[in-house]
Amino acid sequence: MMLVHAITPNPSYEFAAEVRLGLTHPEQKELPSKYLYDDVGSALFEVISVLPEYGLTRADERLLQRHAFDIVERVPKPVVVAELGSGSGKKTRWILKALSRRQHVSYCPIEISPTALAMCARELGDMDSISIVGFEREYLDGLLEVAARRKAGENILVLFLGSTIGNFDRAAGLTFLQDMRKILRAGDSLLLGTDLLKPVHQLLDAYDDPLGVTAAFNLNLLSRINRELEGNFLLTSFEHEARFNDDARSVEMHLRSKARQSVHIGGSNLSVSFEEGETIWTESSHKYAASEIAELAKHTGFRCDAQWIDHDWPFAENLLIAE
Repeated sequence: MMLVHAITPNPSYEFAAEVRLGLTHPEQKELPSKYLYDDVGSALFEVISVLPEYGLTRADERLLQRHAFDIVERVPKPVVVAELGSGSGKKTRWILKALSRRQHVSYCPIEISPTALAMCARELGDMDSISIVGFEREYLDGLLEVAARRKAGENILVLFLGSTIGNFDRAAGLTFLQDMRKILRAGDSLLLGTDLLKPVHQLLDAYDDPLGVTAAFNLNLLSRINRELEGNFLLTSFEHEARFNDDARSVEMHLRSKARQSVHIGGSNLSVSFEEGETIWTESSHKYAASEIAELAKHTGFRCDAQWIDHDWPFAENLLIAE
């Protein structure tokens, strides 16, 4: 009998490899947005979420608070809750509270940031009838583990809140949801948050606040490379930039080089040159029309069972059922 050992990925190696790949991209230097969320980045994003210009998180929370009972009534029981990118878990409380009125709830936050998982445990640790098992994993890897541990007859409710699906371009978002559907069974549920289209000036203000918190969040990615990969980025030689891409219907975050310069990253075995004005593309946030979601569900093996929309800051919670 052959003995097969699972190989655990080395996060530092993956980070170094993806930094090398992204910064040598021939057309546009780029870095994966998931690396924005180290301990410092996760803490900065919590601050961003309460800024007056960034209404997305408050819209998300309003919908969950108002409609939690409607949402859970549509979810078959018993159910285990798996949240992709839980953050602090603050807004998840409303769903868990509604579910706990009818059953003991197993809640599985899935995060790449151990700090975020710790914050989540502190935030929700006071809730009765809730057991929390966190997974420090990539989204689909964590969901695979939750699915493998499900009990007979147990359904899964996946929470993918905020506008995290917007970090994928539309083709990649479609693929991600298809891959998620392959892990789930018919009858499982996905509560999907989608930020909706709104005036461009409102979007740009949300991603380039006057206090400079979003700029610090973006620049921290270069600081993280310095800390973890022996980089020598001079942060004052780069500036944060937010722009709207009409074709993609997305807000893009970039880091613009303020001068012609070279940077060495020992951990990636890389020296890279920048021209003045050249940018590193770090994140996109795609915006949707409410009418798009049913079609998105149809093409990924789901059915859109219900949709709730906040009109103060156009945002939608969409309950998708795996078919």
